[in-house]
Amino acid sequence: MWSFEDLMTSLRDCVITEDQAAENVRQTLRLFSDKLSESSRSSVKRCKERCLEEAAQLLRQLPEAQLAGLEESHLLLLVRLLISMQLQMVNISTACRKVDQMLQHLAKVDDQLVFRETHNCLHSMVHTEQILSFEDLQRACMFLEDSAVGRKVWGESYLSLLNKVSELFPIVLQQESLRDGPLCYIAVKVCLQTFQLLSSEVAPLVWDTEHGSPAVQKILQALMDIILGQCCNRDTRLLAGTAVAMLINTASESRAGGAAAWSLLQVSDLEPWLLTVGALQVQCTPTGKDGVDRLAVSRGLLTCCRPHILLSSHVDATEMCLLLKGLFPLVYALCEEKLDCHYFAFEVLTLWLKKVKECLADIWKMTGVRLLPDNGNLQQQLVHIIWTNAESPVEGVSEFVRSAFCLLLDLYKMDCEQLCATEKTLYFTLLQRIIKLPWEAKAKYHRLCALLPYLGTDKVLDQYADIPNHLLKCLSTNHLSPCGSELYKCLIQQQRQELCEVSQKSDSHTELDLANQWARRWQPVLHKALTSDVTLLQNNSSTHLLPCTFQVFPSAVDALLASLDPFAPGHLYAWACIMSSYRTTTGASPWALSGSSTLETLQLALGSADDKVRLAALNLLCCSPKTKDTPTSDEMSIMKMFIPQNLNCESSPFRQHFQAGVKRFLVRIRDGCLAHVRGQKGKKKGDTSHSERPQDTLEQGIGFVEWLGQLPYCYLAPGHSYQRKKTVLLLLSAVLETCTDTWSPDRKKGQPPANMGSLINCARQRGQWDFFCRTKQLVLISCLEDSTNEIRELSADLLLRFFPPSFPDDIAAVLLVRTRQLLCSPRVQEAQMGALMMKVLLQKSPDQPEDCRLSSDITVSDVNNHKASRMIRLLVKELEEHYLIAKAEMMLAARTKPIHGIVSALQRCLLEAGSSVYDILDHSLAIEVLGLLENISLLLLGVLYGDHDACATEKDAPPSFCDMGNAISSLIAQTSGGGQGDGEECVLLSEEHSLVLTCCWVSLKEIGIFLGSLVEKVLTEFKPGKHLLEKEDLIRASKIFKNILLKCRHWGAVEGCCIGFTKFCACLLSSNDPELMDIPTHMLKQGLQVVQCPRSTSVTRRAAGLPMLILCVVSAEEASKARPLLAHSMQTLLETARTPLPENWDQTLDLPQVCAVHTLQALVRGSGLGVAVLQFAPAVAILSLTLLSSPCWAMRNAALQLYSSLCSRMLGQRPSSEDSGPTQHGMSPPAFFFHYPALQPFLLGELKGAAQGLQGGPNEAKLHLQPSLYPVLTLLSQLQPGVQDSKETLSDFLPPLLQLSASPIYSVRVMASKALVAMTPPSEYMNILIKLTAQLPSPQERCFHNQLHGQLLQIKALVERALCTDSAPSAALSEVLSRMDASLWLVTDAQRCPLVRAVYLGVAGSLRRFCCDTYLSKLSDTLMHGLHTPKTGLQVGLSSFHQQAIHFLCADLKWACQIWNSFSAASPDLKLSLVTWVVEGRGLQQTSLKEVIQRVLQSDLMEALLSHSVEYRRTYLAALVAVMAGGDSTLPQHLPQSPPLEEPVLPECLDLLLGDLENQRGGPEFLSQALCAASLLLSRCLKISVLLRWCSVLECHRSPDIPEVLRMACAEALCVAGVPLMSHNLRKHSTAITLRLINTGLYLLQDQSQQVRMKAACFTSMLHHSRRGEGQRSVYLMQVNQALPLLLEECVDTPGTLEVLLCHLPQSDLRCLLREISETGCSSLYEQDEANVFAEPSVMSTHVLPYLLQMAEKYSESSALVQSLSAWAEQSAAQVPDSLAVCKELQSETLTPAWLALLTNPRFHNTLCGLFTRAAFLLRLLKTSNDVRHLCDPSSLHTNLQEVCGLLSQNGVHFPSALTAAVAGELPL
Repeated sequence: MWSFEDLMTSLRDCVITEDQAAENVRQTLRLFSDKLSESSRSSVKRCKERCLEEAAQLLRQLPEAQLAGLEESHLLLLVRLLISMQLQMVNISTACRKVDQMLQHLAKVDDQLVFRETHNCLHSMVHTEQILSFEDLQRACMFLEDSAVGRKVWGESYLSLLNKVSELFPIVLQQESLRDGPLCYIAVKVCLQTFQLLSSEVAPLVWDTEHGSPAVQKILQALMDIILGQCCNRDTRLLAGTAVAMLINTASESRAGGAAAWSLLQVSDLEPWLLTVGALQVQCTPTGKDGVDRLAVSRGLLTCCRPHILLSSHVDATEMCLLLKGLFPLVYALCEEKLDCHYFAFEVLTLWLKKVKECLADIWKMTGVRLLPDNGNLQQQLVHIIWTNAESPVEGVSEFVRSAFCLLLDLYKMDCEQLCATEKTLYFTLLQRIIKLPWEAKAKYHRLCALLPYLGTDKVLDQYADIPNHLLKCLSTNHLSPCGSELYKCLIQQQRQELCEVSQKSDSHTELDLANQWARRWQPVLHKALTSDVTLLQNNSSTHLLPCTFQVFPSAVDALLASLDPFAPGHLYAWACIMSSYRTTTGASPWALSGSSTLETLQLALGSADDKVRLAALNLLCCSPKTKDTPTSDEMSIMKMFIPQNLNCESSPFRQHFQAGVKRFLVRIRDGCLAHVRGQKGKKKGDTSHSERPQDTLEQGIGFVEWLGQLPYCYLAPGHSYQRKKTVLLLLSAVLETCTDTWSPDRKKGQPPANMGSLINCARQRGQWDFFCRTKQLVLISCLEDSTNEIRELSADLLLRFFPPSFPDDIAAVLLVRTRQLLCSPRVQEAQMGALMMKVLLQKSPDQPEDCRLSSDITVSDVNNHKASRMIRLLVKELEEHYLIAKAEMMLAARTKPIHGIVSALQRCLLEAGSSVYDILDHSLAIEVLGLLENISLLLLGVLYGDHDACATEKDAPPSFCDMGNAISSLIAQTSGGGQGDGEECVLLSEEHSLVLTCCWVSLKEIGIFLGSLVEKVLTEFKPGKHLLEKEDLIRASKIFKNILLKCRHWGAVEGCCIGFTKFCACLLSSNDPELMDIPTHMLKQGLQVVQCPRSTSVTRRAAGLPMLILCVVSAEEASKARPLLAHSMQTLLETARTPLPENWDQTLDLPQVCAVHTLQALVRGSGLGVAVLQFAPAVAILSLTLLSSPCWAMRNAALQLYSSLCSRMLGQRPSSEDSGPTQHGMSPPAFFFHYPALQPFLLGELKGAAQGLQGGPNEAKLHLQPSLYPVLTLLSQLQPGVQDSKETLSDFLPPLLQLSASPIYSVRVMASKALVAMTPPSEYMNILIKLTAQLPSPQERCFHNQLHGQLLQIKALVERALCTDSAPSAALSEVLSRMDASLWLVTDAQRCPLVRAVYLGVAGSLRRFCCDTYLSKLSDTLMHGLHTPKTGLQVGLSSFHQQAIHFLCADLKWACQIWNSFSAASPDLKLSLVTWVVEGRGLQQTSLKEVIQRVLQSDLMEALLSHSVEYRRTYLAALVAVMAGGDSTLPQHLPQSPPLEEPVLPECLDLLLGDLENQRGGPEFLSQALCAASLLLSRCLKISVLLRWCSVLECHRSPDIPEVLRMACAEALCVAGVPLMSHNLRKHSTAITLRLINTGLYLLQDQSQQVRMKAACFTSMLHHSRRGEGQRSVYLMQVNQALPLLLEECVDTPGTLEVLLCHLPQSDLRCLLREISETGCSSLYEQDEANVFAEPSVMSTHVLPYLLQMAEKYSESSALVQSLSAWAEQSAAQVPDSLAVCKELQSETLTPAWLALLTNPRFHNTLCGLFTRAAFLLRLLKTSNDVRHLCDPSSLHTNLQEVCGLLSQNGVHFPSALTAAVAGELPL
């Protein structure tokens, strides 16, 4: 075969350089060949396809005449080159088709030449003695499927191909690895494609007895053997079924094809049978019962066979249709069985229904009757199978079931219409069944959507009136929101369709009329959803409901906007969502909708404190259906204000949406500007009309991108918060992806436009868009040493993707030095930095002399690979050095050569740098790396063992944590010469201990990850003839994994190793080599043997890494196979776990049974296995429940963990909703036991056994413990209630559950009541309630408290479920109410058990809305009497009863006021219950009750403060705060709020509270409540001394070192008392107090806690509201970054302001800082975080600077100001120039290691910002005041400042624009 490279060389030599060819032909062919070469070299599929498409376009540019003018030899070269290209890209179907298009273009010139060369290529494949290889079969497939010429050739050579394939099958089927691997699959695929694409050629070989072919006979036999289970690969078996069906489909006569299809249906027989297909007959022997054989056959027949075959009748019974009588029973049985392939079974059911629909007319002709008559057997079977599988846990099944339901409804409609059946009973029957489903059932909404078109919206909404309410519930629950929103969409689409049909019959309706009809039903629903307090409901309604609303009813926007008030809670978000959705959906301008108020409302939304409101407003700004819709100048101005204010948001989703919004905005700018540029090029020179506006748009767009491109670099310096750096990097990425011409091969969308270069040139001509200059590069390089991994990775990605291909020499040299230092750091984080920097260096290093360590030319692939190879060799040598040092002196290695950094660097450079591993490594180097990793892992494990020899043995029990600690301590003692044993034992790990332990576990983790990734890359990039790792090498690698997993107990090492080990196993198991596949299989067997062997030493219960070893192997199995390893593992583990314990088992040793259970738990929890373990779920559940009775504690513990994990897997993830949502999962009891039928008798038996144990005599003790009972009840209680059990198969569960109400165990009674609700069908709710209430005893009857309590719990649970919807009381309910009335004595003192009284009261509360006033009055009077009757002795459950009684009484205003008015006389416990009720948020809605509570709490405050109960004091203060603050701090506060306390009481209360705060008496929770309470009471005592004490308390508690709850209280104190105090005239102390409060607010606005910052912003918002005099309207809560400058404005022109402003600036003494940096080094393994990592001194400097400059301008306006400013100037006049001089000394023309170290130091950057802020302030002072000018010359200072600022900018230090403008003297005031 021709080599592509040789052919390319010949083409260039012969054609392109030949003089005879025309110049344009030579030029085109040169470009054509370049594109082919580029495509061949590229390793990225998208790049290959792109190059081929461009090559095809070039070839099409050459007319046939010019191609015909080429010499035949030259044309031959072209054809061979393209065929060679096709063979090279055999795996990429789209690429092959593009090459085929080019060959067809050449065939127009010489058809025979193309045919002949293709024939020669294929001839060499089939006319040879060798059997077909995998590559041969791939090529055969490609030429069949993707090559028109290839199909013609195969049309002539099909016999040769079939013969070769028939020879291959027997060989493949003999070897397990071959028949289960890709070779067998591709062979079957060739057969399928041959039968399909060459059907006319194949047909005679099958159906004509004279032309019968032994080859086809053999192929058919092999295909049937594969189908019947000789092959384990499920995909291969399914494909074989399709191939056989395709062979049958070649029949020209329906009778023959039908007979063959009927013969194939014998596949369900258990005995051997004979298959007859035309002239062919094969013997079929079933080998298994997994159902895949039947699945493959039915799927194949339905997919491939034509209708005349599917409708054929059986030979023996002409009335039997293959589709109905032959295939349906097969399909139905497959769906009923619990198979591993349920997904495919329901796919087949859907296919069957589609075929029936397709053939329905013919079926009617054949049968003459309805297909689906009401109550017909077929209809019932279909409804049953669809209904019972709608909740299947198997992924994908529910979608097929849904599709099948739609097809069934459609078939039923067609059936009724055909035979004129007017009553469509099925629809109404189904609707009633759907309505009865609980709202939590997901299938309910899918079925309604399907049924809706057949019944109409009015009929559905009238019969199912709860739809709007249930839709809102769905949108409040994550997993139900998609189906709920889909139902809404179907409803309004159907509604519009019906309205339009009506309007066609009468006068036509306008869009507004249609929208009004929509609003009548749906506007209140959407308004409620969009303005809800439930975040999920808000988000889902805006995301799902609004777009489809505007798509169907565009004019609905007016109705939605009309009901909104921007200042009402929730309305601003709704407004922004409506506007943005309207703009996105309709494309209409939103700015005209609300008149002039739109932009004002938009500004409010953009500045809101709520993230989601700002995002919605941003989306409104950025969205547009047309990308060429250039933003207006107003929109750009608003964005320039918005972006800087939102750079430090803590929410990760906010950052992602922020970036996406800005990117959309940039795309609009880019595409709009490109349109203008194209328009300019298309204009004539003389045409100047209307050019000004487009030119302005172009200037604005380019300017905005320039501004945004510069902005990130100001905030990437160290010292800025992670949030800000992450956001600006995302924005920078958006700019570079949008506004550069860098093509990203890994992206399907988002590539730059083809003419992007014209816009870039236009911007560059204006001196803008210099995105890749040196100084910006330095900033990103400094980010490579950021403390967070995300910032490092993002920065490296930007450097590699967009910046120039090589670093400048000085940068590369310095970076190499720094990288080496970091790679040898013991700190894991720094070593990771070094590894990343090494990867960047590898790809960015410049050309250097040959002897340099980093010489390369990255534009040439060979040199690039050579450079990478040399780099890897250097790293391997470095790794060897680390190993030798560790071997000689481990302590030294842990400090200076800790191994893990080099391993991580090797991984990054070898596996992530983009080069092929085969181009970098050779066999010897690969073996050297493997040997090093093996030696290092043994050495490190030996360190943890304390004995290298013991580690090297086959012993698999890892050392305990104690043993590891002793081993490391011993090592340290040896290194230090002993002496460790003296002195007191320290519980903390020493620095040396941490160093060694970290070195060991991190290195082992990195070795595991690296080794697995390396083997994966070696095997996936396999090149024939080049072997980097042989089988023996892979076995060595497997031993490394085994040693780490079985001999190291550190979870970090085990977890990291598992990542690599899973990759290792996956690539080996998917290999074609059976010897390689055996390696993980052998490891699994070894692991299972270890599980089964008894332990010799005590180990941790969870079996360390052993379960993970087994999990990794079985997870790596291909999902398409039958998973034999998983089945074997589960069987072995189950058998081991069931083994009885030995008689003399030792509790200190880990038993094999326990280890097996823990391993089972790992398999059940393993995400890699998915639902594959569910087929074993019943066996595992029964095992775990049985083992709960084991005498061994470790076994019981393991079994409980296993059971918990299994339940989560069986039931699926619990639905999440905003208000905690239901405790149940989404699977109903019928569905659960349908999927796990083996569990039903077992669980029922457990319940009956437990209930039987309670049936003793009345005086017999009944505490019979059954360990499995509570777990069983827990499982049942989590099933979804409210689903009717149509077959009543679960009714047997109800009697034992009712009997369990008498259990002596409290938790069992509670759980039994929950399980009863889940297991009871809705039709039985009232019957059971009547039965239970009838058993309530009278006062004279003897009662058993446990049973009574349990019965009441069950009554309460059933009542809450039965009455969850608003419905009229029924007769049965009236009977329940009368029996409750008769049992009123249960709440009196006559019933001595408080728990019984409490639960009776709970039932009464649930029934309250149905009870009569007389009963409620009697009950309340009884409760009041009981609460005030003194209690003697301790009564269990009394406080619970008190809480229940208070909740019940306080629900009625009259009784609530009565109980609160008697508060002083209440018992301490009752008082605590009352104040707890207030803290829980009760009683604050009714104004009159609130006033009563407030008066009572204030009057008893002193007594409460003197109480000895800390809990009572704390709760009392919390209640006082809740009731006085009103629960809404956004409302305007006024003084006084309520009648003042008596004068003698107030000072004492305040003094007590302030004294507690000053002396820190009590914990943080109490002190926080005390601070809030003191602040609320402060308005009653405005003494200056008290106010000053309060201010001092605030200043003490604003510090970042103080607990967050106290800082939060500090912010709340500002809100409740700060604003009113600042509004009061407090004479001479007013200004000082105001300034102190503002300063506290400034500190809290920079707090680390987002909640504290938001509360401080609330203080600023209230202050702003008060200053503007906006009355009683709700306070507009602004964002923190808007609040900061507004609060700063409050303190301008106030004495003492200078000190406040300066205290927020970082230090500016650069000389002092450099000295400190030089004196401190790396002192510990872990770096201490700052107390407040969110604070950004440099950003604060830019906030403070304008106000300092304003003060300088007002220098002479106040004598106090003159004095303070002059004093400051005298202090700073010497220090500022000195620091500037130091700064200038640090600069050099080339990068130095010292400067790079400073660039990565946060203190250095903060100091620079402080220095330049002070310098700008000093400069302005010198210019405005003659008094201080003598201190320093303004002009020289100005020059010096600008010079230093320019030097810093060149060397990678970027300051915010405000600071640079101030330095230049340009800042406007």
